[in-house]
Amino acid sequence: MRIGFWLKAAGFAACMASASFAQAQTFPSKPVTMLIPFAAGGPTDVVGRLVGEHMSRTLGQPVIIENAVGAAGTLAGQRLMAAPADGHVILIGHTGTHAAAVSLNPNLKYRPVEDFAPVGLVNTNPIFLTVRKTHPSATLAEFVAWVKANEKAASNAHAGVGSVSHTTCLLFNTVVGVKPNGVPYRGTGPAMNDLVAGQVDYLCDQAVNVAPQHRAGTIKTLAVASTARATALPDVPTSTEAGVPGFKVEVWNAMFAPKDTPAPVVAKLNQALKAALADATVKAKLNELGAEIPAAELQEPAGLRSFVGAEIERWAPIIKASGVKIE
Repeated sequence: MRIGFWLKAAGFAACMASASFAQAQTFPSKPVTMLIPFAAGGPTDVVGRLVGEHMSRTLGQPVIIENAVGAAGTLAGQRLMAAPADGHVILIGHTGTHAAAVSLNPNLKYRPVEDFAPVGLVNTNPIFLTVRKTHPSATLAEFVAWVKANEKAASNAHAGVGSVSHTTCLLFNTVVGVKPNGVPYRGTGPAMNDLVAGQVDYLCDQAVNVAPQHRAGTIKTLAVASTARATALPDVPTSTEAGVPGFKVEVWNAMFAPKDTPAPVVAKLNQALKAALADATVKAKLNELGAEIPAAELQEPAGLRSFVGAEIERWAPIIKASGVKIE
């Protein structure tokens, strides 16, 4: 009986392995949908479209972008959980949706480490603190004094509670000791539009959105929250140079597939991602946007899994100190 059981088990395992191999051989058999948690035009959307276009050439099927907006960026993750585990639906998640959200949202519908198959880290990006062009502050030190004096009237635009623009400005607000009025948008694209229009006071955002407006002179960029000045905007001082050394943060985008996606399929997606990140044109465009290519080990599924776990732990005390929760 025991021998029969083990023979059946071995046979089942062999069939499963054969099925996974066969699935990988034919993958992708149709267009791949890439879910983006925020509105078109924002940093995650721009990076996803750039990388997805190159991946489509490697995979031999179109990569179709779908902006699955809602639930502070976590709706896309819920959509991915419900998708078939065959690699034809993937997700670009980021610092907000796959790290800070764990501490921000006690009712989060997914576990970022356990509920997805990591494909690879896509990019990292510095964060800039920007204000409307007509703002009276010309430096970060002046802005800190202003926001402390005008805390109840100050408007802080962001792409929804839990988004990168929210959590990074949350860090700034916690460091300087203020609780301004948050103004949520469906993405940093529309948030930046209102900053340019002078409808809100300040926004924490990535170079993808900030650089064009900074160069055009339509906003003021007071600091970059990094230890070194950003290559994309070398004239912008670091937060330390500007007088707020506690405001340091780097954000990221990463690619995920549904949990239980066969390893050979994840490997194909990973190879396509790495090919995109190694492409000279893609690298140049990412650098132009202020994005950095991650280290080789972080471009791998195992590296990303460990990285996400560490990021969840890093953001937990920051969120706890702020007292902010998504109800």
